[in-house]
Amino acid sequence: MPARKMRIELFDSEGNRYTIAFEGQITRDKAVRLLDLVELLGGMPEEATDSNAANLGAKNNLSRFDKMRFITQKSFPLIWFSSKDIQAVYEQELKEPITLSTVSTYLARMSNRGFLLRTGGPNNMKYKIAPSVPQTIIQKQLK
Repeated sequence: MPARKMRIELFDSEGNRYTIAFEGQITRDKAVRLLDLVELLGGMPEEATDSNAANLGAKNNLSRFDKMRFITQKSFPLIWFSSKDIQAVYEQELKEPITLSTVSTYLARMSNRGFLLRTGGPNNMKYKIAPSVPQTIIQKQLK
């Protein structure tokens, strides 16, 4: 298996640029560790941390859409998943029953809004969180 390369570049609020390069055997665990480092440096969108804090404080106050979004971000940040995967994690994490058709409906809505990528046939649909560029990078490139 050939060595793979991963490079992450981000800017903090003070305009400092961080470049992280990784070359070798990239596993899901290693990629998550790199993304944790990016989050510590302030490169992740605030939206994700806000939903994490809200979920820890009051899961019941979130809408079902927000709960689904939290589950996908927390459990499947980098890999493809199915509606059955989300259903299992949702019921385990939130201790609430949810039907497969409801999960599929919300995943379709999330895909239509650009939050998820979607592939596969009607009986074998797979989803993945759509890559996004941190706003600090976009702002820096516009100046």
